[in-house]
Amino acid sequence: MTYQQTLNYLYSSTPVFENHGAGAYKPGLDTAKALDNYLNHPHTTYKTIHVAGTNGKGSVCHTLAAILQEAGYKVGLYTSPHLLDFSERIRVNGSTIEQKYVVDFVEKHREFFEPLHPSFFELTTAMAFDYFRHKQVEIALIEVGLGGRLDSTNIIMPILCIITNITKDHTDLLGSSLSEIAIEKAGIIKAGIPVVVGDAKNEAVKNVFIKKATEMHAPLSIMDIDDPNSKIHNGILETFPLWKLNSTDFGLIEHGIPGFQQGMNVVAVLGALRVLSPILGETGQKFVEAVRAGFKNVLKLTGLRGRWDIVSSEPTFVIDVGHNPGAWDISSKILTALASTGRSIHIVLGFSSDKDIDTIFGGLPATPNVTYLFVEADNPRAVPAKALLAKAEAMKLSGEASASVADALRHLQSNAAITDFIFISGSHYVAAEAYSFFDSNPLFHNL
Repeated sequence: MTYQQTLNYLYSSTPVFENHGAGAYKPGLDTAKALDNYLNHPHTTYKTIHVAGTNGKGSVCHTLAAILQEAGYKVGLYTSPHLLDFSERIRVNGSTIEQKYVVDFVEKHREFFEPLHPSFFELTTAMAFDYFRHKQVEIALIEVGLGGRLDSTNIIMPILCIITNITKDHTDLLGSSLSEIAIEKAGIIKAGIPVVVGDAKNEAVKNVFIKKATEMHAPLSIMDIDDPNSKIHNGILETFPLWKLNSTDFGLIEHGIPGFQQGMNVVAVLGALRVLSPILGETGQKFVEAVRAGFKNVLKLTGLRGRWDIVSSEPTFVIDVGHNPGAWDISSKILTALASTGRSIHIVLGFSSDKDIDTIFGGLPATPNVTYLFVEADNPRAVPAKALLAKAEAMKLSGEASASVADALRHLQSNAAITDFIFISGSHYVAAEAYSFFDSNPLFHNL
């Protein structure tokens, strides 16, 4: 099979959450363990760090990967979903998995795994673990796919667990309350393994983590972004924020991933580093410099995209993958602040059907200088653009429905003023189609 034929086989032969939603979710670890036994436990040949949480998992994983790369480690990085190509999910020192390895893995092992009927994510996880062994990585960042307790990544024995935060998402699978969701995320906590929680302001959530960590005799660190001792400041570059932090351990940190929400992720990463450095035996000025360089150069080192990513200026186009109320609570505040300056704002939005759209729409700015273009990504779970428009109009949001993401961007390319601000968000699929549009229109890049 070719690479594309192999991907088509994977997408058609295994349930893919991106296409089927909850119908593709297989709670339980039996299949993951069967694949792991068959492959002879590849994840035991290198150190791992396990990262769960509602928002920020990807940013935290990529930032830690960049820091460890700068410190001289060979680093595996397993995240999901991808934006433009499957290979983005599995990286070593920033380079994506080779297409040939994907093809060979499927051809070599399909006779074993087909009778198991694994989900797409279960099989992809096994492939990632096997690939990291093949590449002889020293440490791998493993992002939880969904939840934690029953996620197929939860067969590893990491040196550190990180839980970024808890907000509501996938409530049909993880529970309707924050404490229920926290219980699922806390399922990655292992006996005696330190755990860092990036944000737990909710007392019920905090108590879940304290209870679980106590039961497992796992050292627990809960970070607090509002702690005055953290000395966090945000610097503004034109209209979008870059976080800076004057940390006690590492001096001035400049984070290369834009977005106000990254403040929480910076604090989580710093908390993780304070636990991780003695485990790895990394102390002294050399590691301090690696931390600073990793923070600053994370995008270049890891290939991360989709976090308040400015892809063009005059007018300004920003792509973001935020897709749940927790992420949009922050994005809406930024957009409202931008709108208050009188600047014309255009927001291109598309969502998957399992998202809490009412809550997200309830926080969006509704001033005359803010207009909305609702889109439907090419995905079976996408909400029709006209349905989004109807819901928006009922909530006094002014906009129109576009036939596609590309049509919306072409319209804005032709009609927006050079001082306008365009925000494209709502799902990874909307972001992916936006990137495809910009990547195929090189004259549009005018940064």
